[in-house]
Amino acid sequence: MQRRDFLQFGGAALGGLLMPAFARAIEVDELLKPVSNQFRKALADTALSAATGAGASYCDVRIGRYLNQFISTRDLNVENVANTESAGVGIRVVANGAYGFAATNDMSPDSVASAARQAVAIAKANAKLQTSPLQLAPVKGVGEVSWATPIKKDWRTVAIQEKVDLLIAANKAGMEGGANFMQSVMFQVNQQKYFASTDGSYIDQDVHRLWMPISATAVDQKTNKFRTRQGLSAPVGMGYEYLDARPEDKVKAAGGVATLYKNSYDLIADARACGASARQKLTAKSVLPGKYDLVLSPEHLWLTIHESVGHPTELDRVLGYEANFAGTSFATIDKWESKKFKYGSEQVNIIAEKTAQGSLGGVGYDDEGVKTKRWDIIKDGILVNYQATRDQVHMLGQTESHGCSYADNWSSVQFQRMPNVSLAAGKKRMTPDEMVKDVKKGIYIIGDGSFSIDQQRYNFQFGGQMFFEIKNGKIGEQLEDVAYQSNTQEFWNACSATCDERDWRMGGSFFDGKGQPSQSSAVSHGSSTTRFNGINVINTARKIA
Repeated sequence: MQRRDFLQFGGAALGGLLMPAFARAIEVDELLKPVSNQFRKALADTALSAATGAGASYCDVRIGRYLNQFISTRDLNVENVANTESAGVGIRVVANGAYGFAATNDMSPDSVASAARQAVAIAKANAKLQTSPLQLAPVKGVGEVSWATPIKKDWRTVAIQEKVDLLIAANKAGMEGGANFMQSVMFQVNQQKYFASTDGSYIDQDVHRLWMPISATAVDQKTNKFRTRQGLSAPVGMGYEYLDARPEDKVKAAGGVATLYKNSYDLIADARACGASARQKLTAKSVLPGKYDLVLSPEHLWLTIHESVGHPTELDRVLGYEANFAGTSFATIDKWESKKFKYGSEQVNIIAEKTAQGSLGGVGYDDEGVKTKRWDIIKDGILVNYQATRDQVHMLGQTESHGCSYADNWSSVQFQRMPNVSLAAGKKRMTPDEMVKDVKKGIYIIGDGSFSIDQQRYNFQFGGQMFFEIKNGKIGEQLEDVAYQSNTQEFWNACSATCDERDWRMGGSFFDGKGQPSQSSAVSHGSSTTRFNGINVINTARKIA
């Protein structure tokens, strides 16, 4: 890296999120070493045979190789570069109507067979305490199939020097734009997942994800006041081609106040804009609290969707079986059974899926071997479904899994995880600028920020990155200290308009936590720019005497 300093990195906490169980540091050339399907199929058959021989009525085997590369920079320095690999076998069985799970990183036939027998022993022990047997929705075996994230450029083939140079160039651009400090990070993930089950499936999947978060900090040297601005990239299920910025993928925000991105990303241009925006925030007008019509960009709205729709419609939370990280849910079964619970206005159509190209949740099959699909959660404002797995759908009177089971590593047991959950685009042709024209008193919000939500996913508060006053149909000056407060049902029923599909984009969470022990998943949320009327806005800098 020539004369650049390698610091004891402050990005360790972020890098640690990419260190799964039993991970080891590896040389960069090891990232491209393949594992043969012949070896994995033989190993899977060993596990299936050992499990059924020990008394399992069902068994699935996940053989995983999880590769990660993490690069962190600050200003003109490289803080850390790490390549990690975690490989092993996770075996889940059903015996006497109960689950058992065991895993091993020793991928010898004897060790895998032993783990399978251990899983059966655990299931039989669990069965003695279980009041009713598991009910698994049927899944037809698919034989030998494969699926891969559609990529044009594999991040593993791009030299680390090239990536470091790009991040340092972005930091330099941000400081030239007005920032005193810049930080940029590159997360790169490749999950090589092989699934086999006694249903007759042998599924090979090659999953790629990428994310480049950046942050600019500007400081007023006279007052020591500082402001930050995060980048506007979306974490994606794509290859390194996402960083080959194309002019046609640049989207002008309403009023031309920012450049947004769809399908590709100009890291250096956005870093320069971050620096300038952070500097502008230092002198922006502090918001006057009150009721406003909010115009929310997809770069902001994804997080509100995630917290107020995604988590509360996870069936295990609804039933009270899961409460870690995000609590349970106000969207209880009786509301769904009524067939008339008004979650939002008629403008609100929420879709769940794990099929969208470029999304973080996009795969061909979930971690129970179920082919992924698309389904409605909210239709014309009415709650019509939840997110459920093979062992849950019978509780809804349904016979087919939704295909949203996931484990973050071979050593973790799979369970219900959020699919991509998105707000459908509006049917009426409308651009963000046209939406703003009808707003008398409002605020246009771009980018996600801090948030708070209660343990029923009901009362909440959200901030953002950039805020612009809307007055009599025109976007005016930049605002600061903005956060809006509402409750989930009130907020979504205040939705009055959504721009059409031309404006639809995805944001998402690269690290979404759930479970005990904790697991992390990645999930996307799409929307078009959307209007919400009469939402309470507070001033976050206001002090109570």
